[in-house]
Amino acid sequence: MFAKLKQRWKDTRTIMALSLDAEKRALQEGHKHPGAEHYTLAALDLEDGSARRVFARIGVNPEAYRAALASRHGDALSAMGLDGAAAATPNAEAPLPVPPSALFDAQPSGQSLMRRLPELQQRLPAPLCGAHVLLAAASMAHSAAGRAFKAAGIDLNVLSSAAEAELRAVSQYR
Repeated sequence: MFAKLKQRWKDTRTIMALSLDAEKRALQEGHKHPGAEHYTLAALDLEDGSARRVFARIGVNPEAYRAALASRHGDALSAMGLDGAAAATPNAEAPLPVPPSALFDAQPSGQSLMRRLPELQQRLPAPLCGAHVLLAAASMAHSAAGRAFKAAGIDLNVLSSAAEAELRAVSQYR
């Protein structure tokens, strides 16, 4: 019983770290709430390192995903007639706005991703980690995260398989 409580506490801390980082990234991009792409970026920077190991399993540098996401964002701004380079340059003097809504409110894609995590953790028992986030994001082909994976040349089925393999490996060393 104590082990389960301890693991839930660790999982809660992972969710908090993931959500805070995703929210920070969304605000830096001018979004009020994080989407699946922000949670995916946050997963790549989690201390557990599992998301980075998933990318290593498929032979892709995580920076390729970051670059594809940034490129898609710039392309979208250009399509609206905005200067993507100017919009991407953060204003160091302006503080990040504090969202007035509920803690860790997210865009629909972010909410969907976060709702999938408990189900994935039950199906592939392992401490909640970045590999769970990648597995959830890989199932969202039509989200910004899914489109960025495709733009980076990452096959979503291959990514899913690699994330599942990583979670099986993590669960063995529990």
